Amino acid sequence: MSEPINLESWRRDARDFEQEIAKAVVGQERAIRLLTIAVFARGHVLLEGDVGVGKTTLLRAVARALGGAYERIEGTIDLMPSDMIYHTFLNEEGKPRVDPGPVLRHGSDLSVFFFNEINRARPQVHSLLLRLMAERSITAFNKEHYFPNLLVFADRNRIEREETFELPAAARDRFLMEVGIATPTDNRARRDLLFETKFHDVDALISSLREGVIGYRRLNALSKVIQNSIIVSPALESYVLDLWTAVREPAKAGIDIPNVDITRLVAGGASPRGMSYLIRAARVQAWLSGRDMVVPEDIREIFSECMAHRIFLAPVYELRRDDIIRSLIRGVFARVPAP
Repeated sequence: MSEPINLESWRRDARDFEQEIAKAVVGQERAIRLLTIAVFARGHVLLEGDVGVGKTTLLRAVARALGGAYERIEGTIDLMPSDMIYHTFLNEEGKPRVDPGPVLRHGSDLSVFFFNEINRARPQVHSLLLRLMAERSITAFNKEHYFPNLLVFADRNRIEREETFELPAAARDRFLMEVGIATPTDNRARRDLLFETKFHDVDALISSLREGVIGYRRLNALSKVIQNSIIVSPALESYVLDLWTAVREPAKAGIDIPNVDITRLVAGGASPRGMSYLIRAARVQAWLSGRDMVVPEDIREIFSECMAHRIFLAPVYELRRDDIIRSLIRGVFARVPAP
């Protein structure tokens, strides 16, 4: 019989988890908190950011502190779905052999699967990844393979547009969050990254971290307890429903964005699944903050990362997407009164 879950004890473990990750990356406190929320909400994450800002280092640190098996695959234009499942080669005797690929190599012990430059892979690969994310299972060798503890992390190349394939809406919606990683602006952090030699050897840096800070096999059960224990009041329920309406119908909410026809702006998105993910993340944010009830600040804290990629704009506005989405979200919070 498993031990009862103590939320206060687990909160201390979560703080240790964040502190361990912070030893490998500097100036990314908000990103670390958001990834911690995703881990305890059992949600997948897509990282956004410039080249060389430490996205891979951050994810490797998360995997190390989380424990369990870690696998990584590089997105390339010639990558096929089968490359995720198995690879074939000739052994020493010249006979063909089939070995498990990165998804199957560790079986149910797989804890973190990192897809680097996901938009370099073809849509067929995205389809397989979509099932892996949605169901935490795949079919291979006439057998169902299950990964109950799996979290998928991915990053996207936003600099080079040649030979890339943007993720379809259904795939992006499977990510609990899209988290932006920016170059640190604090001079102390920038100086450490440039002149502190420990940050120059990433392999040694990751190996120096304590492995398995939290018991990853118990996170599914813990997540259920968090979701069932953190209260959402009727007043906050009404607030979130009003936010949802304002996102989908910004003209009716009285939102105005310069040089935008607000009546034609939102083409779709902000689905029920997306809003439920928002509440899931907000409950974890409240728990990490030491509260047993979600407050409006919890919603605001994670709203952009949970919802921005789920709001689909009319094609004419997509080139200005980032600025328009920021303005839309600011307008939503300005127009919808908090309880």
